Amino acid sequence: MSTDQDRSDITGQFQIWGATVLIATSFPVGQAIAQGLDPAVLTFLRFVIAAALFAPVIAWRYGLKWPGWSALAGYAGISLCMTGFFWAMFEALRFTTALNTGTIFVLIPSLAAIYSFFLLGDRLGRYKLTALALGVIGAVWVIFRGDLDRLLGLQFNRGDLIFLAGCFLMAGYGPLVKKLHRQEPPAVISFWSVATGCVWLALFSNTKLFSTDWTAIDAGVWTGIIYLAVMTTILSTFLFQAAAIKLGPNRVAAYYYLNPLLVVVIDFVVGKGLPPLRIVPGVVIALAATFVLARAARR
Repeated sequence: MSTDQDRSDITGQFQIWGATVLIATSFPVGQAIAQGLDPAVLTFLRFVIAAALFAPVIAWRYGLKWPGWSALAGYAGISLCMTGFFWAMFEALRFTTALNTGTIFVLIPSLAAIYSFFLLGDRLGRYKLTALALGVIGAVWVIFRGDLDRLLGLQFNRGDLIFLAGCFLMAGYGPLVKKLHRQEPPAVISFWSVATGCVWLALFSNTKLFSTDWTAIDAGVWTGIIYLAVMTTILSTFLFQAAAIKLGPNRVAAYYYLNPLLVVVIDFVVGKGLPPLRIVPGVVIALAATFVLARAARR
């Protein structure tokens, strides 16, 4: 491997670690503010704020140029994956827990591997199949609380099912970024993905944007929205897309498996305590999948 490739790989590793930690924080923050505003309106505000803050940076650094209809359609496809996922996340967090959503999130690499096969021609090898199987087992363990009776009875709650649908969308995100990349800087892809996302979310919100009592929104909800806009929309989107270009979608997907562990740590730090001991094996299994999939992607 050349020196340039080594540097690119190391940079990509730092970028995906940063994006993974930021994404993990979005689950507890999202749960804290999910009851304060309609999910579609909340996500719309998040993306509008992000686009407004991002636009001057892009204009100063790269020039805010019209990308053309073909490129815009690609960005819109990427943003549909993001916006559909984030809407599903906030809606789901009304009915389920941050740990459940953070764990269901690890199913995305399995779905992304299927998308990558059709979009990018990626093949599933022994290591990758092992990692995907471990990720699914870990997620199922946590979702059903290590209870075989719940598993056999398939006792998903409403929030789990909503979030699972969002994960089917999000799984297409990494493969699409890699497929549609036209050598433009990752920050430009990120901006247009966020900007076109505002249009999708305006459609999702429909008349709710006009019926919302804006003066009744709690200050804590606004704080959460701004945090999500800056840290887990602008910054995490840029880091993820930059890492996906350098490392490829499969290596990036390996880090999804860290989400259950990171959510557990974040919940503990903010005073929510530790989860029941019987779900810990599921978190450990999901963590093991990270290392197996990363090894598979490097091979």
